[in-house]
Amino acid sequence: LPRHACVPYSFSTEFEEASNLLAETPDAATTSGSNQLTPQGHVAVAVDSGGSYGAEEEAEESDRTALLQEEKQQPGFWTFGYYQSFFDVDTSQVLDRIRGSLLPRPGHNFVRHHLRNRPDLYGPFWICATLAFVLAVTGNLTLVLAQRRDPSIHYSPQFHKVTVAGITIYCYVWLVPLALWGFLRWRKGVRERVGPYTFLETVCVYGYSLFVFIPTVVLWLIPVPWLQWLLGVLALSLSAASLVFTLWPVVREDTSLVAAVLLLTVVLLHALLAVGCKFYFFQPLPLEHLAPPLQATSLPQDVLLPLTPGAKTT
Repeated sequence: LPRHACVPYSFSTEFEEASNLLAETPDAATTSGSNQLTPQGHVAVAVDSGGSYGAEEEAEESDRTALLQEEKQQPGFWTFGYYQSFFDVDTSQVLDRIRGSLLPRPGHNFVRHHLRNRPDLYGPFWICATLAFVLAVTGNLTLVLAQRRDPSIHYSPQFHKVTVAGITIYCYVWLVPLALWGFLRWRKGVRERVGPYTFLETVCVYGYSLFVFIPTVVLWLIPVPWLQWLLGVLALSLSAASLVFTLWPVVREDTSLVAAVLLLTVVLLHALLAVGCKFYFFQPLPLEHLAPPLQATSLPQDVLLPLTPGAKTT
């Protein structure tokens, strides 16, 4: 036979012999590039298929390494890096959420249309800080303007109002949403169709709802009582409406009594915050500051006072 005709026979014979020997002696290792069978402590079959097996193993190893690195890089909730993602928001998103809180309307859910499963703490944090600062400053400016109108009024800077305003606003924005979120979680266990928002979404809704009070507090510098109350009622209506329209899709699945009581409580707490800030930071001046007390004056002895009719002289 020609030389090239024996090549297929030699390959097939070699493969059959290697297969039979491997079946009889499982502790053998075959190598396709040679005719040697070497006993080993394990079976190692090396097949030259373009390095596909090695490439797959390297890819799996690289994926495993990437996952381990991601797990190592994910910070814990007690670190600042964990909360950094909640401040990752641009200016356009913050402005859009502010507009949504200023223009509430029925059927427009603030969480679904503006947050979109991405609540942030940047907007609520700076809205609360700005509101606390404006409250303290305008409360002091009210006394300054009153002193300019009436020099008899004594004014001293009240720096403690900054602390009071900050504690009041931040406690309200964190504690009230926490209680609301806990109550809705409890109602979810009672009625399965009640699905509450997350805690951060609730905080975000309350934080943005307070933005309308910032320009209102500035306008409270106008010394017209009826105008101050009118602006306060308007701001309270817009802010409370934003909360009610956002919470209604969640509480409407509950009983009518629970939904009504919950929404009424939300509105009353909001009104209590607004009225409390109005009376504390823009309190009316005490009566003793409106006019100086009368002081007795002594007259010289040689000054004669006019006698009234019926008075007796000695």
